[in-house]
Amino acid sequence: MRFSLLAVPRRSVHIGHGYVYSPPVSIRVAPLPHSPEEKKRAITRLRRIRGQVEGLERAIAAGTDCGPVLQQIAALRGAVNGLMADILDGHLHEEFTQVAVDPKIRKQHQASIEQVIALVRSYLK
Repeated sequence: MRFSLLAVPRRSVHIGHGYVYSPPVSIRVAPLPHSPEEKKRAITRLRRIRGQVEGLERAIAAGTDCGPVLQQIAALRGAVNGLMADILDGHLHEEFTQVAVDPKIRKQHQASIEQVIALVRSYLK
């Protein structure tokens, strides 16, 4: 038996004892990144990340010592986290500054977004 409070498409997951959990599936998906500049910057970062992954693969295949391999992995993690933070930054600005019509409220939203982004970036380091 499937219970649902929202009329949105769902994927059912059996959780035992005859119960089924159906988490909501997002209906609205915003295309990211939004502007041509953001898209170009994201693709450039992805290509750099690809190069780092390929370098890591070569290092492991060559039997490189663990220290340099771990350093490459940390650098790769930092690059991916930076990309995620940039895309999140664009998404938050796009989503929450469009809501406010009043310039004063928009400025407040902008400041709040900057605080959230700074917090997220600090955790991703």
